[in-house]
Amino acid sequence: MEFPPCPPSLKSIQHFLKLAQEHDNRDVIIAYWARLYALQVGLKASTQSPEETKLLLAIMDWLEQMKKQHADNEALTNDVAAQAHIENYALKLFLYADKQDREENFGKNMVKAFYSSGVLYDILQTFGELSEEATQNRKYAKWKAAYIHNCLKTGETPKPFAAPDDTEQEESAGNPASGEGDEGNNIGHEASGGGGDPAISDNANDAVQPSSPTTQITPPTAEEVLNNPNKLPSPPVEEEKPGGFEPYVPTAQPHPAAATIYQPIEPVAGVQITPDQMITAQKYCKYAGSALNYDDVKTAIVNLQKALKLLSTGSE
Repeated sequence: MEFPPCPPSLKSIQHFLKLAQEHDNRDVIIAYWARLYALQVGLKASTQSPEETKLLLAIMDWLEQMKKQHADNEALTNDVAAQAHIENYALKLFLYADKQDREENFGKNMVKAFYSSGVLYDILQTFGELSEEATQNRKYAKWKAAYIHNCLKTGETPKPFAAPDDTEQEESAGNPASGEGDEGNNIGHEASGGGGDPAISDNANDAVQPSSPTTQITPPTAEEVLNNPNKLPSPPVEEEKPGGFEPYVPTAQPHPAAATIYQPIEPVAGVQITPDQMITAQKYCKYAGSALNYDDVKTAIVNLQKALKLLSTGSE
């Protein structure tokens, strides 16, 4: 479907629409929720000009078409399943970018991964307030995308593990250079290779070579990353985290097979589960199912344990 151009008055939704366009043929779930969030933001920002109305109506029509075409896709019809899918996708992009940063593979692929992760965490606000881990990852991803982008732009070699202090991170969450407004759109555009092509350039990593690498590392191409999240490298677990920042990792045990992951939970007699707690337990089970789709057994176990504890004791 061809969409009308985004008027300047709705520049705040351009990066969501761009992310949706990039995923139309890769992941309809991401494309759907990106446009839905763009619509929600756009309706609030709209001055009801003809150009704005034309675009917003086109998005509404597309969303309705997708709901009909994919009526059997739970991640389009069920908020819990959708939230789990987007959270997993955002986290995998975040951990991929973080790993590239540690290995000093500074390039446009890293910028794109951090940038897209930050935008995905924005979209997760569709489902309510972000978790503490998601909020932290969102701020860091946006700051890091802006920092690496600016370094590449000025020819400066970025510092691995560099992280802002709390003030910088707070500012970056709403800073135009971190994903909002013109500069944020420039980051996404330039990381995608420019030229108006929404696909990421396969040669994006050629922008800057790692400084004095000890080994030759060949990261996956951006197409591989976004077409198949399962190709993402495993997150680092034993290295020092950058600048005091602790990215959320589903489990922090480097050798889970040798550790006792399952902890028996004693049911509390006479426990009464409220409807809200039942919904929360269902959400944990959905997260576990989504994690298994990515072969992430550790995350599945953690979420199933949370559900079991809640149902057994009435508390998280």
